[in-house]
Amino acid sequence: MTVTDKDRQLLLLLAENARAPTAVLARRLGLSRTTVQARLERLERDGVIAGYGVRLSDSYAGGLVRAYVMIVLGTKVLARVVPALRAIPEIKSVHSVSGGFDLIVEVAAPSIGELDRTIDRIGEVEGVERTQSSIVLSTRFQR
Repeated sequence: MTVTDKDRQLLLLLAENARAPTAVLARRLGLSRTTVQARLERLERDGVIAGYGVRLSDSYAGGLVRAYVMIVLGTKVLARVVPALRAIPEIKSVHSVSGGFDLIVEVAAPSIGELDRTIDRIGEVEGVERTQSSIVLSTRFQR
């Protein structure tokens, strides 16, 4: 799949506002509306754009308590642990990592109590040997 500089600029604009009208995107990119539409269709077809989602407002997201939970797994349990983690709605992402931990999980909950219960649920997943949590105090910037 080939992603051009204009494609990357388009992706950045969509990251800012995925609901921006094609005409607005075209104007900001200096392209015709039909060219932008064709690029969007190609990026979707090629799997570069997998979908469109909701970006929460700063006021709502700021009210969530977030944490990163580092997880050590037992041997050969990854295929069972990941689906169990996916079933926990407060978990926003799961990353395989190198180093002393096997996974890093991003969690967002409406209260510290809910965050605590979610971390307990993670620790109860069969195959999870140990966790270590870091609560996010503030976000300096986010792209």
